[in-house]
Amino acid sequence: MDQQRDTADRFLPRFDAAGLVTAIVTDAETGVLLMVAHMNAEAIERTQATGQAHFWSRSRSALWRKGETSGNGLTLVEMRVDCDQDALLLRVTPAGPACHTGRRSCFYRRVEADGALTFLDDDAQS
Repeated sequence: MDQQRDTADRFLPRFDAAGLVTAIVTDAETGVLLMVAHMNAEAIERTQATGQAHFWSRSRSALWRKGETSGNGLTLVEMRVDCDQDALLLRVTPAGPACHTGRRSCFYRRVEADGALTFLDDDAQS
């Protein structure tokens, strides 16, 4: 591990070769895992400047603000960084479902031992 990042008192994100860090997004009030996305330096800057979560879309190769078309934005409560600064935790207040499917969370299916998927109730995400 990079000792400088482990003990630093400054935010020094460690971007991957594509210039991205993984962002884990949870509901600040309930702790429910809502989604996982990626952020580049501009997405981090815009999120911090506006208080609204911005991400980098790998499939579209474009910056986007969560909720810009659906209205289901994510208001930032707190941004945390892991020990080696290559992953972020965004604690947010969601303005509706976080998943593009209309579900509260993107994690609505459990993988069973046999490879089958079990669909979970929106409120039963444990």
